[in-house]
Amino acid sequence: MEDGTFDTPGITVDTVAARGRNAEVHDVAHGGAHDVVGDAGCDPRPPSKWESDVEVWQWDAREDCEVRQILDRIADKWSLLAIALLDRRVMRFTELKREIDGISQRMLSRTLRQLERDGIVERTVYPTVPPRVDYALTEMGRSLHATTKALVVWTEAHQERIAAARSAYDEREASLQDL
Repeated sequence: MEDGTFDTPGITVDTVAARGRNAEVHDVAHGGAHDVVGDAGCDPRPPSKWESDVEVWQWDAREDCEVRQILDRIADKWSLLAIALLDRRVMRFTELKREIDGISQRMLSRTLRQLERDGIVERTVYPTVPPRVDYALTEMGRSLHATTKALVVWTEAHQERIAAARSAYDEREASLQDL
């Protein structure tokens, strides 16, 4: 293909070059080259030794890849904020709405529904009048928050350098516009 990839999605020229001689052994052991990335869009197997040694393993970047879809869902700003708030304590919908600045009722409802569907948030409805609904993180949701917390810490540690890089970039772009 023109973009440097083979017909099998997820396998690039760099991947094949990095595989070298081990490719034949891997392909024979796993049923052929087309088994490296399955028809489902993502290879559920962990990287083999040769893949992790040369650090070429990547998830499939196609839109229908389930890993990509999950990352898109959990990494959006509303999901991350809801997860961070629910890590503190169980909350009701109105509390979440009040705490997440700028989110609409519809978007919060959609976000919580998607997180519940993915098993990250648990929704508990109490049979009262009016009904009381609580939202809490599941065990998997708590482990996700621990992971995303590292990203927030990294962002806070590098925010000044990122701001400086943005300013330098904007200045370069502005000077090119003036030409």
